[in-house]
Amino acid sequence: MENKYLREDGRRRVVVTGAGMLSALGRSWEKAFAQLKSGKNCIKYMSDWERFTRMNTRLSCPYEEELPVYPRKKIRGMGRVALLSLVATEDALEMAGLKNEDGTVFEELHNGRTGIAYGSCMGSMDSVLDMYSMINDNDTSKINSQTYIKCMPQTCAANLSVFYSLRGRIITTNTACTSGSQSIGYAYEAIASGVQDIMLAGGAEELCSPDAAIFDTLGATAILNDKPESEPKPFDKSRDGLVIGEGAATLILEDMEHAVNRGAKIYAEVAGFGTNADGTHITNPNKDTMAEALRLALKDARLSGEEIGYVNAHGTATSAGDIAETNATYDVFKRAVPISSTKSYIGHTLGACGAIEAWISINMMNEGWFHPTLNLTDVDENCGKLDYIKGNGRSINTEYVMSNNFAFGGINTSLIFKHI
Repeated sequence: MENKYLREDGRRRVVVTGAGMLSALGRSWEKAFAQLKSGKNCIKYMSDWERFTRMNTRLSCPYEEELPVYPRKKIRGMGRVALLSLVATEDALEMAGLKNEDGTVFEELHNGRTGIAYGSCMGSMDSVLDMYSMINDNDTSKINSQTYIKCMPQTCAANLSVFYSLRGRIITTNTACTSGSQSIGYAYEAIASGVQDIMLAGGAEELCSPDAAIFDTLGATAILNDKPESEPKPFDKSRDGLVIGEGAATLILEDMEHAVNRGAKIYAEVAGFGTNADGTHITNPNKDTMAEALRLALKDARLSGEEIGYVNAHGTATSAGDIAETNATYDVFKRAVPISSTKSYIGHTLGACGAIEAWISINMMNEGWFHPTLNLTDVDENCGKLDYIKGNGRSINTEYVMSNNFAFGGINTSLIFKHI
């Protein structure tokens, strides 16, 4: 007798039962959806950055809502990036129905069958500076017992595990711009293989000016500082670079049978995941291996490219990235698949972008409407021949969507979600 909770390959089916997202679009999907429909971006001019005389960009996209207050004892090892991940996770657990009335999580989450996969580009910059002050000032007065905990790269995953007393697997995905998407993919694999029942998966990034400076030195940042509404411009022939953003997103992934048995609402199924490495250059993208990551996801999902109705692009608005990504996408699909970039609204949230964009893609699939790429008026002729969504967005009825991300280090990821 066929088991509806197993895939054709015998692995368990994995579903999304909740999520939390912090970005300039808003903390709730309802607010984010309204902002996406408005066709207006959230990019800001950062007057505080005027002091950086050799940095060209003054644009970014901070998360400006006030964060909740927690008992100091519970968050003393958390810098801003970990706090962003905590708030997103609190919302995700609430949505998934895994919290008691007093705010504690279900006892089941402590049994070793619930784990966490989480990442960011780095820990909190303030704590990094406190560590460095020992070298600069020749004393350790700014270093305390929690300094390293706040700045260590695995700070989000470790802090969340302790906060919720999770005793399952910890997977830290500190892979730059694929941190959030790899966390979802590895969490999916952990559940599908049967070693975990529930996984908290996501990514976070706090805003810090050195992140912008890194891309600025590469000539890859948007510099129309007096026109933040016109930046960034993914895929456009007049694009001048990316804008750094801030945020976090956590998805609750769960074994489908487990979710159904407890009466959880299911938002989507994780149908496929592909990840690989270029192995050629630390920063220059490789079109061929990018395409292979997409093919790996399609193979894992047992789908053809014809079945994907929409692609959420990495879409950073950098020349090399846009051209390589879109041509890789066309090489895989061999057709003008509908595509758009969420980064045109909120900039590049680095370690958070894969999780934020995955959750937005899932919700747009459920709404049957997909946002446009803002500021896209004249597609670069060097980009792949795809169906670039512009203007007021697009109503699309599809069973499958794909969300792709690519990172420094030549790391490529592709996620496929199925409508339930």
